[in-house]
Amino acid sequence: MSSYNNSARFNEARRVAIFGGTHGNEMSGVTLVNLWVKNSAEIQRKRVETKPFITNPKAVEKCTRYVDTDLNRAFSPENLSAPEGDDLPYEVQRAQEINRIFGPKGSPEAYDVIFDLHNTTSNMGCTLILESSKDHFNLQMMNYIKKAIAPASCLVLLNEHPLLKYSTSRSIAKHPVGLEVGPQPQGVLRSNIFEAMRVILKHALDFIELFNEGMEFPPCTVEVFWVSERIDYPRDANGNIIAMVHPNLQDCDWEPLNPGDPMFQTFDGKTIHYQGPGTVYPTFINEAAYYEKQQAFVITRRETLVASAIRKA
Repeated sequence: MSSYNNSARFNEARRVAIFGGTHGNEMSGVTLVNLWVKNSAEIQRKRVETKPFITNPKAVEKCTRYVDTDLNRAFSPENLSAPEGDDLPYEVQRAQEINRIFGPKGSPEAYDVIFDLHNTTSNMGCTLILESSKDHFNLQMMNYIKKAIAPASCLVLLNEHPLLKYSTSRSIAKHPVGLEVGPQPQGVLRSNIFEAMRVILKHALDFIELFNEGMEFPPCTVEVFWVSERIDYPRDANGNIIAMVHPNLQDCDWEPLNPGDPMFQTFDGKTIHYQGPGTVYPTFINEAAYYEKQQAFVITRRETLVASAIRKA
């Protein structure tokens, strides 16, 4: 292939992990990783060592999101540097162990890529989660996946909002990739969701193999949905929820929400309208796991990012 003078150069992605069970009741990732732990032939590629790994085995055993605290929020510097001990929440202990195996976070020794597999109860379809708009390796990978599965859809959610970003399990890696596929109820396995996740992982690993073998990827553009705000359910003075997601919004992830559109419906039938200044794109609409996080959905804005050409260093 031709060379690109302004190519970003990256080292080979030789060590790759696939995390399942970060939330123990999200069954596609749990099932795929357990399958690959028994026989990893499907996920191995030339010049790549791919390690499937169950991140929260106690939660998987109980088929619950977590035991003590959300593992996918536990990889903060404070947790990872806390003195070890049995008095720590189970997921904090587990985060420290995962950091020892796949990190340390932010170090040259950290794994090159971690894919963290999730299911959502929201009608989001296939969604890749990007943690930095400046990660040109991941942008190129996501562009490759989007083209490979077309005409099927795979959208990209970018969460780098300083107040809304959180310390994910995948954040240990140099190139963290989240994958949300839904809708799927908690504790349930649906064949179409399972297969969609499997196909995306195949193409992601193919991309890494091609990159490691020396393929150069030209500049490209990637449409992303940038997380800009978290919207809670309407509540009374005591903090009790007093409204539901409006039927016109339910299951309409990624569809435009315009000023004046119905957003919530109170239990006595009144409509609460969106009052923002312009069109936004909500997602994670009515996600079951986010009631405890006081989140009815997140608002995103569509943006187009330019990824530089990349090649192996």
